[in-house]
Amino acid sequence: MRRSLLTATGLAVLALSFAAPASADLKPTKRVEPQYPAEAARAGTQGFVEVEFTVDEGGKVASVSVVNAKPARVFEQSAVRAVKQWEFAPGGGKGKVRLDFSL
Repeated sequence: MRRSLLTATGLAVLALSFAAPASADLKPTKRVEPQYPAEAARAGTQGFVEVEFTVDEGGKVASVSVVNAKPARVFEQSAVRAVKQWEFAPGGGKGKVRLDFSL
């Protein structure tokens, strides 16, 4: 059972898809993929999270907020944790991205 969960989770991570940040001024230099929550993978749950984020002058993500998520309270924590680790070329700005979670 544990092996099938790990395999399902591994495949789920590979199936994540990303849209480019909404701001053309933001040039990504580091992108961290969110982890597919194990419970969601076990249950076969799929969905998405849309987040808005602010990047400081140094290129670090300063803040992240969830704009929309389906289903609610399943993927948000993983999405926010990943986006907080992203880095961009210096300059700052705002972005918006949709992260799709599919098995």
